[in-house]
Amino acid sequence: MFHTFGSRSVSRLLDGTGEFAQRGQQRYDDTSMLIAQFMEAGWDQDLGHRAIERMNAIHARYRIRNDDFLFVLWTFIDFPMVWMASFGWRTFTAHESHAWFNYWIAIGQRMGLHDLPVDKASFDLWIQTYEQNEMLYDASNARVAQATLSVMAHWFPSMLQRWVQPIVVCMLRPTLRQALGWATPPQWRIACIHGVLLLRARIKSFISIERYPNLLSSRSYRSYPGGPMPPEQLGPAPHAKH
Repeated sequence: MFHTFGSRSVSRLLDGTGEFAQRGQQRYDDTSMLIAQFMEAGWDQDLGHRAIERMNAIHARYRIRNDDFLFVLWTFIDFPMVWMASFGWRTFTAHESHAWFNYWIAIGQRMGLHDLPVDKASFDLWIQTYEQNEMLYDASNARVAQATLSVMAHWFPSMLQRWVQPIVVCMLRPTLRQALGWATPPQWRIACIHGVLLLRARIKSFISIERYPNLLSSRSYRSYPGGPMPPEQLGPAPHAKH
């Protein structure tokens, strides 16, 4: 979702809520948990259905354009596919890619979105126009991104925290760096970070590094040390619509 902070339309809304600056870790955990709930349980099962309903209820508090919804939805389709092709131990098969696209389009339908593209190529073409209009520098872009980096930095010991932003910047697409007002890092640094990720992919082709499967029930959340919460208890507290 970091890529969505480059949209001035999206970031102005996020910045206006103050949630990322004040409760960034909790918003991160809430988003992760809601998505995990409907992905693991299925959208028609009780937990998954409730997670989508909760997500829709949170979104309904704000005036969000359909185009912005589509942009965020596209990131959930595109980035995992590109990541696996670039740094995964194997790429998606054609069947997996088709299924992944259809899955998220079905989620978009359950969110009440309209004008959903019929295939990935059409969606990519639409995104090009969207990013030409919205992926432009805005101070709100940088504020939301910086607040998120602050959350990420606190996952590491203090001696490593100063390296979080230089590493993250190397992993961003040029359009996003420009929209955030961040300078392009040296090519040697980008090559080093990508080299480490490629080495990780090579190792993972022989042995699993992470616990598998990594299910909701086995994950820890910094904001919820007692374990996963019901969907109805996730998200910001009710307030006036924006």
